[in-house]
Amino acid sequence: MTKILDGKKVSEQIFEKIKKEVAKLSKKPKLAVILVGDNPASQIYVNIKQKRAIELGFDSVDLKYPENITEQDLLTVIENLNNDKSVNAILVQLPLPKTINTAKVIEAIAPQKDVDGFHPENIGKLTVNQNPYVVACTARGILELLNYYNINVEGKNVVVIGRSNIVGTPVARLLQNKNATVTVCHSKTVNIKEHTLNADIVVCAIGQPKFLKEDMVKERAVIIDVGINRIDDNKASYTICGDTDFENLLSKASYITPVPKGVGPMTIAGLMQNTFDLYKLQNN
Repeated sequence: MTKILDGKKVSEQIFEKIKKEVAKLSKKPKLAVILVGDNPASQIYVNIKQKRAIELGFDSVDLKYPENITEQDLLTVIENLNNDKSVNAILVQLPLPKTINTAKVIEAIAPQKDVDGFHPENIGKLTVNQNPYVVACTARGILELLNYYNINVEGKNVVVIGRSNIVGTPVARLLQNKNATVTVCHSKTVNIKEHTLNADIVVCAIGQPKFLKEDMVKERAVIIDVGINRIDDNKASYTICGDTDFENLLSKASYITPVPKGVGPMTIAGLMQNTFDLYKLQNN
């Protein structure tokens, strides 16, 4: 029988542990969140992150700027936060307006305050397995989820579908560092099914609704669905689904993440863990 990987339950246990540790501190971890523009989805994500940070006892700074902020002004904001010793973690909500160079902004964040784990130094250290300050939140959350359910990745064949710097690339590197044999597939891969049928674990982060079908995986595979897609049924309602065909995979997989309440909560858990880790790093 397929077992559901309950990200909501696991994340709540992580939050409770952090909350207890933070309650013992005289000085609280401080997270600065930068939001540029008025993208509705970005506003929702920022609100969720900040609400959770406050619930855990963190100090959370909300910095909102109009879409027409100049790149230089945004870089100045980041420089000031880098120099502010009271700020332990900096998050710039993506995507940024097209007038701003995202890579330049990410690189401007001090690596030891880069809570998303996107800075080239942190990505580079992850790539060569040399202890980055933190790893990308979703990648960390996925590993935490696998560990909780005692799913060993060492020696396993893992296929990661998607190669973004936010999910696909960091999760592939992290799994590889845990001694998994990792294949990265993407939109240009010819016959992805040929790869996924050989996989013990499939991490699907391709951004296409119900992309991974039942006939693309072997019996008892572990399925990690990173996607979240909104499908408009009509003008009045919509449904949410992941990048995998969850209903039809239920009878075939050994473990599978639901959407929602799977990887999403674990990403927020990874963010909170990263914030706390950076605080501890900066305060010995």
